[in-house]
Amino acid sequence: MKKQTITTLIGPIIFLISYFCIPTSVFGSVSANAAIGTLGRMAFWWITGAVDYAVTAFIPIVINALFQITDMAKVISSYASETIMLVLGAAIITASWDETGLDKRISLRFLSLIGSAVKWQVVFWYTICFALSAVLPNAVVCAAMTPIAVSMLKYVGIDDIGKSKTGSLLLVTIAYAAGAGGIASPLGGAMNLVAVDYLEQVTNAEYMYSSWVVRFLPITVVLIVSNIAMLLIGVKKQDNLGGSREYFVAQYKALPKIERQEIISLGLFLIATLLCFTRSLYQAYLPGLKPAYIFITCAVLSFLITKKDGTRIMKWKVTAKKIPWDLIYIFGGGLSIGVLIEGSGAAAAVGELVKKANLQSGYLLVLLIVGVTILLSDVTSNTATAAISFPIVISIISGMKNVNAIPYIYITTIGVNLSYMLPTSIRAVPVGYGLKPGYMFKKGVPITIVSIVIMSVVGYLLLKYWSLFSTV
Repeated sequence: MKKQTITTLIGPIIFLISYFCIPTSVFGSVSANAAIGTLGRMAFWWITGAVDYAVTAFIPIVINALFQITDMAKVISSYASETIMLVLGAAIITASWDETGLDKRISLRFLSLIGSAVKWQVVFWYTICFALSAVLPNAVVCAAMTPIAVSMLKYVGIDDIGKSKTGSLLLVTIAYAAGAGGIASPLGGAMNLVAVDYLEQVTNAEYMYSSWVVRFLPITVVLIVSNIAMLLIGVKKQDNLGGSREYFVAQYKALPKIERQEIISLGLFLIATLLCFTRSLYQAYLPGLKPAYIFITCAVLSFLITKKDGTRIMKWKVTAKKIPWDLIYIFGGGLSIGVLIEGSGAAAAVGELVKKANLQSGYLLVLLIVGVTILLSDVTSNTATAAISFPIVISIISGMKNVNAIPYIYITTIGVNLSYMLPTSIRAVPVGYGLKPGYMFKKGVPITIVSIVIMSVVGYLLLKYWSLFSTV
């Protein structure tokens, strides 16, 4: 029997074992078992590549139709969510770069500034994406920066990301940094706003965003250093993209003067990003103009770009071939399995199991909170994990005598911001551009383990020895 046939059959077997063999007392219902089995099946197929990634992404629809785990409308809506609209809009805008030649100009600019050493490429992409994610939605950063990196890689001859160790490393770096960077400020994602809401409930006072930055600064520094260190394992000093920095500088200087269509194409991207960044300034006047719809609007405008002779740069039949449609479906599949996990009660059941562990305040409780929330964030959305985790953590702490809930809210926030292993949420973006989920899983497992251990230690030390971490 062929290997592909075996791995294909293992997927349904994982589902059946989960559905029939897990006692209902563990997750609360057979529906929850079905959701867990679906997750296991999808994860196995994604990691092994037994079935096309996009095809695997439709499994939640099939399972929900057969087992009626949750409202089908919620599952279907996952494949046309706001985030997917954002990713689609960003993909269309960056497709215009290829038509105008802007992708080559941007690629050479980045290569001339950073150089071709893989080590410094990893440091650069991680740092800039982490910083941007502190103030922009994670999906915006990942959707915007990934195609830039892909253009750069194509310029140096790396066309197949999945077959390139370097290309895969850079794309996974962007995804990890875009996800982790949200922890640096409350603006980093909706999960942080959930944390702020609970902090205000506990203290009965308005929470100042500046306080967040101060209290999470040690965590941010340790996270950046540890993640970059893990990403650089196996990268040799001599590893590079090919060509010296001086060569790329000369190539960039040799480019012709930037043309009108390139300026417009770049301008649409910058306008979309700037409007996302400054949304708070006009939100009251244009409440419906969310980041997803900003990018879609600019994507529509990109089809109006013309050359000097009046001919259109972008045409749908050509552009459609350049859009990573796999990305759209994989992203939707990741969101929909999260809907099944949450809608079936499986996620809440995990939280209740933690609650029943009856741990006292201390390192083990911190380790459990960080570990469970990081793992949950990998299989459902960060925001959904936050919505489930915070009330459970609050109830655990309220059952203890004279224990301050504030540092435990901060510690829970660490976990709901981090996830590395599966192509769910924004990690679907690099997969849509050719990254193999198996590579992400292989790279993500050790980073997940190290992050759980290190973040638990840091969280506990801050709780124990830094008085500011126990205040707002």
